[in-house]
Amino acid sequence: MHYVDEGGGEPVVLVHGDPTWGYLYRKFIPPLAGNFRCIVPDHMGMGKSGVPKTLYPYRLLDHINNSESLMESLNLIDITLVLHDWGGPVGLGFAIRHLKLIKRLVLMNTWAFVPWPGGPFPHLLEIIRSDRGENFVLQRNGYVKRAILGTTYKPSNITKEILNAYLAPFPTPDSRLALLCWSRDIPVNEEDTSYQEMKKIQDGLYQFKDFPILLLWGMQDPVLPPSVLHLWQEIYPNASVYQIDHASHFLQEDASDEIVGKVQTFLRTNH
Repeated sequence: MHYVDEGGGEPVVLVHGDPTWGYLYRKFIPPLAGNFRCIVPDHMGMGKSGVPKTLYPYRLLDHINNSESLMESLNLIDITLVLHDWGGPVGLGFAIRHLKLIKRLVLMNTWAFVPWPGGPFPHLLEIIRSDRGENFVLQRNGYVKRAILGTTYKPSNITKEILNAYLAPFPTPDSRLALLCWSRDIPVNEEDTSYQEMKKIQDGLYQFKDFPILLLWGMQDPVLPPSVLHLWQEIYPNASVYQIDHASHFLQEDASDEIVGKVQTFLRTNH
């Protein structure tokens, strides 16, 4: 399992989702690492991490176990978790197991609820979950580019260089197994494999109600719209909230400077 480890001080662990990798946080590391230890893991099958050659172990529980192994190997305490997309369920799944290790939470366009809270599935996810999903993701490599460009507020800002960097870990069908599995593991019905694990996480969210929490939200997100932000606000009414009207799901690409500034202020004022 590959991870970046830069800076010193209290650990800030930045966890990506699907279909990205640690590159998502490239603009976060230099400014944050001046005062904190920035740790940016790549989930198994993503980024520079290894790629198990079977369709699974790429379930939610597997990713939580992997994160737990990494955190324990680094002997981290007073952790700030910065979570996006699938990074939310994975990071929070770790957090509810290790409450005493967590100091702060930063949640960005993520979820940890059953059933799926975002309304109708985006067409792209429906394709991946259908019978033609394997060909679309593994053979045609149709997922990453469409996801990044389709849920960035200003896709013109995604240069060829940036897009190629997101695509770089997935050059062959065998390297794309995790991309296929993430979308198919979203728990929608009780019969879905990861439904009970997600429900366990949801049931444990209340444990963080008195923790310092920052909610950063791209308000133009078609995947996890503002209604999901409102769910988080109901659970964490004391959380700090920053809404970004000119950002979509990949708010790190739309408004990185704003977000980093808000995270720095949050860390500084909740020391």
